[in-house]
This record gives sequence, C-alpha cells and structure tokens, in this order.
Amino acid sequence: MANSPAFLVGVDVGTGSARAALVTSKGEVLQTCVKPIRTWNTQPNYYEQSSEDIWSAVCECVKNVTTGYAKQDIKGIGFDATCSLVVLDGGMQPLTVSPSSKDNQRNVILWMDHRAEEEARFINATRHEMLNYVGGSISLEMEVPKLLWLKRHMHSEVWTKVGAFFDLPDYLTFRATGVDHRSICSTVCKWNYDAENRRWSEDFLRSIGLHEDLRVDNWRRIGTQILSPGTSIDGGLSEKAAEELGMEPGTAVASSMIDAHAGALALLGCQGPGGAGDESKLTTKLAIICGTSSCHMSLTKMPVLAPGIWGPYKHAIIPDLYLNEAGQSATGVLIDYMLQTHPCYDQLLKEHGSNGKIYAFLNAFLDELAKTQGENSPHRLTIDLHIWPDYHGNRSPLADPNLKGMISGLTMTKDVQNLALAYLALMQALAYGTRHILQVLESSGREAITSILLCGGLSKNALFVQTHADICSVPVLLPSEPEAVLLGSAMMGAYAAGLYDSLELAAAGMGGSATVVKPNLSDDNRVYHERKYRVFQRMYLDQRGYERIMKG
Repeated sequence: MANSPAFLVGVDVGTGSARAALVTSKGEVLQTCVKPIRTWNTQPNYYEQSSEDIWSAVCECVKNVTTGYAKQDIKGIGFDATCSLVVLDGGMQPLTVSPSSKDNQRNVILWMDHRAEEEARFINATRHEMLNYVGGSISLEMEVPKLLWLKRHMHSEVWTKVGAFFDLPDYLTFRATGVDHRSICSTVCKWNYDAENRRWSEDFLRSIGLHEDLRVDNWRRIGTQILSPGTSIDGGLSEKAAEELGMEPGTAVASSMIDAHAGALALLGCQGPGGAGDESKLTTKLAIICGTSSCHMSLTKMPVLAPGIWGPYKHAIIPDLYLNEAGQSATGVLIDYMLQTHPCYDQLLKEHGSNGKIYAFLNAFLDELAKTQGENSPHRLTIDLHIWPDYHGNRSPLADPNLKGMISGLTMTKDVQNLALAYLALMQALAYGTRHILQVLESSGREAITSILLCGGLSKNALFVQTHADICSVPVLLPSEPEAVLLGSAMMGAYAAGLYDSLELAAAGMGGSATVVKPNLSDDNRVYHERKYRVFQRMYLDQRGYERIMKG
C-alpha cells in the first residue's frame, strides 16, 4: 500500500478563470486545465460574478485533470480563490448583489469592485483598534465595507433575506463538503476577524452598525467554525460534489486560502541550492506574487505592526506565525501600459509578435546600449530619468489610492531607445517600491529579509528579477515549478489527506528547488541605486508639495 501513488488536486479561482492541477505528493505538477469565468461590469466600479458559473468551471477543470487516474489514488483536494464576497439566501441559493439587475445568478461582489468607498471611509473614521491589523485603514476591497454597503443600499432585496456571506475560497469548500466551515486565512485577512483571541470582535462590529445583524445564531452568517488553512474538513468530499467533480466521496478536503496566500505558501516552501536550512529561515524570506499587481508576503514569529502594510495576521498561512502583506496596485499592467502607449509600440509588435517578445528584445537592447556607452550595467542609463510608479494609487506602504504617477526627464525623442529607457526606469521604480516596503517593515521591528522569492508573469522577465536583486541587495529565488498558486492549494490537500504532519512540512516536501539570481553588490552599483532611491523618495514629497500649493 505504501507504494501506491498519491495524487492531489489543487484548485485556483482567479479573477478571470478557474484552474485545476493534478500534483504528485512530491510537488510535481502533472496536468493543468483552465476555464474562463464570467464577470459583469455594467456600471463603473461594480464588478459581479456568479457562484454557480464559478463552481461549474471548477468541476470541468477538476474532471479534466483527473481523467485517466484511479479515483482512489487521488488523496486530497485544496481550494484557493480571490477574496470575493459570495451572497446566499436562507436556502443557501444565490442571492443577487446587483443593484442594476434582479438576476440572482449575479451573487458575487468581485474583489476589485469599488462600490463601498464611502463605507470604507466611514469605518476608517472610527479609528477602531482592529484597524491596526490592516495597516491603520481598511481597504474598500475588503469584505466588511461591502457588507455595510449591502445593508445600506440593498436592505430589503438582500440584507433581510441573507442566509450566508462567504469569502469565495470558503464557498468552494462549502460546495465541496456541504459543511459550513471558514478558513482563518480569509477571516483574518479580509473580514477583520480577531485572530489573537480567535473570535469576532463584537466591539468593532458594534461601532460600525453590523453587530446586531451578524451575531445571530452565534455568527452563523459569517462563520461559527473557523479552521486553520489545510485542516481536513469533517466528512471530506460530499456524494453530490464527488459526482460533480468526478472524484471519490470522502476524499480529504482542506480548509482554504486566498489565492495570493496559496502562492506565498508554495514560494516559502521552495528551497534554493544548499537545502532546507533551519526552520527559522521561513521568517527571513519575502514572497512576491507578481502579475497585474503585486503582493508582498512575509512571516514572522512575533507580531509586526507596520504603517500602510496589512497584518500582522496570526495563523493566516502557517499556525502561530504572523503574516504581513504589502502590495503594489499596478505592476505588470503598468509595464504593459508604458509599452502600449509609446509611439514605437505598433512597429515593435509587427516585428516581434507579442509583448513578451518585445520585453526580451528591450532587455537585450539595453545590454547592448550600456556596452556602446561604456557602462558596466544598463542601470546607469537612467541617470537623468526617474519615475514614481503610482499610476493606480499606492497600496503599500503609503496606503493612498489617490497618489498619481510621475516622470522626470522627458525629451522629445520617440524612438526605440526612448522606450527602452522609460521601460528600464519603470522597472527600477517598481523595485524601489519593494525596497520602500522592506524599509518600512524593518523600521517597524521586523528582522532583515535575506532572500526574495518571485512567481507570476513578471518573474519570467530577467530584467525585472535582476533589478529587484540589485536594488534590494538580496538574492532572488525563482522556483522551478512556475504554477506556485496551484501548487500551494495541492499542498493544503496533501496536509488534509495526512500525507504530511503539518502544512509547513507539506510546503517543504512539495516546494521543489529554485534557481538563484545574485545581486550586483559592487560599490558603484550600490552608490548609484542609493542616489536614485533618494530621488524616488523625493518625488513623493514633491507630489505632496504640489498638492499643498494647489490647495492654497
């Protein structure tokens, strides 16, 4: 029996698609499948999805990746998803969240929906101590402002009829098991749950007018049973879900995680050359999940309260460790914007065929340009070109959604060299943004970060990776398994199935290896980036200065 194969299924529901992977107990991804999911955006700032549409996409993907494998060899399943809000009625059926439509299928408020701006402002004005765990101010993308919005704006249609509010990852485990258990990952990170005391904060909810409605039946609507991620949910896969997913009833189902956090789990489990090292190494790594936007996650043994950075979230990824979560609102999408709005773009697209190939071309172009100008590093080409990259506001560490982007050093040239330099300056600016996050964490008492792990689209860009290593002065590790988020979900499934004795051991056993990109720590390089970083910080102060002048 010991030699029979053991497979896990990881499910990841992102913003635009559901994905599944079949993974071995050693972390090798064998099969993957992707299905698109529908989003309605019928008015500005309102983004809605359908839990039925999402579940049917999940079922298709899981059936696809498990076909041809013996059901009894698939030992566990883990789910992660975006932190979107799912609303169900008293019969646990979909209930509309759409003010513009009576369609009950539209029962999910997507994470990026910004309808609750006024409610977030109202909550932040209370200055309640629970807000210290979200960097001092709640984001309108979190769930409590959205709950308050539903109470204020759809009281009779929704609020009075609600049977349950779920974070999307927890909705998926509910559909898989029929058991209403919640994960502390979602509740502490997005629902202002008091993880230190393992309870809902009555005082906080009372201060914003939600206490009376939510405390009914021991908090049944938002979660009575709160489990650590990866914990096996009683009974495992239900008969109904097993049939829908094409799996065996009773298969272990893990308590869920938010998508970025599942990616962080896989990254933090990944080892560079030289093996595992001691357990404390987990707390000296920074995991960056970098796609459209970027998420910066790190774990500590003791709580670190850092301004503008979410957390400390106790138990959110690993039991008894605290998570700090920072982020940049626009990274991959901003690089694409910079490229696509440049006069050279159409010509380059014709020549190279895709954005990815254009970036590879620009990286080679910059190396060549540095050589012809006698510079030992392309970085020095932007000595008089500086960018402040907050085109979509600042998530961390300034927590100001109204900050704007800035460029200093524009000229009238519009050739490829002009684009290449702007692209390089933006790469540097994004890395200075990461350095700014690290600086705030360390000045708030965090031990120094000694390595960065990257996954997501930007981790495939060699210039982005090297620039982060050079500017943050630490090695950057790139996992050999690119599907970190799906792998993180499979790790939870493996722990739930009892293949590993803890989630940490599952992460180490399945995390695989990484290639290391070392920083250029030459004196020249260090001094240059130090100066550029001072300009970077000065640009922020200048923007604040302009605001003061214009306000009079």
